[in-house]
Amino acid sequence: QVRLVESGGGLVQPGGSLRLTCAASGSMFVVNSMGYYRQTPGKQRELVATIYSDGSMKYADTVKGRFTISRDNAKNTVYLQMNTLKPEDTAVYYCNLFATVAGATGAREYDYWGQGTQVTVSS
Repeated sequence: QVRLVESGGGLVQPGGSLRLTCAASGSMFVVNSMGYYRQTPGKQRELVATIYSDGSMKYADTVKGRFTISRDNAKNTVYLQMNTLKPEDTAVYYCNLFATVAGATGAREYDYWGQGTQVTVSS
């Protein structure tokens, strides 16, 4: 069983910063990628940033230059540093883990999601 625990988020003024943290725990899994998606009411969940097992990263165009994703492999933890926040960044942010999990019948790939954390950018 793999579990994701998110922290961070909250209310910040435009131009401010926040850091999100997501820690994965469990046994017998290998991280393929970890990252964050976000969702606002009535819209589809969209990729914000992700970091792959080889260290490469992918960002949404709307956050490039403002957000930075990083990871601590030893702790299976990913961090999303969000700077110069804008009101349009307001959303529920979900941590995502794409992992290979060893089981009795072999290894399989799974998507896991955190519980979500609210980020509100408002004056």
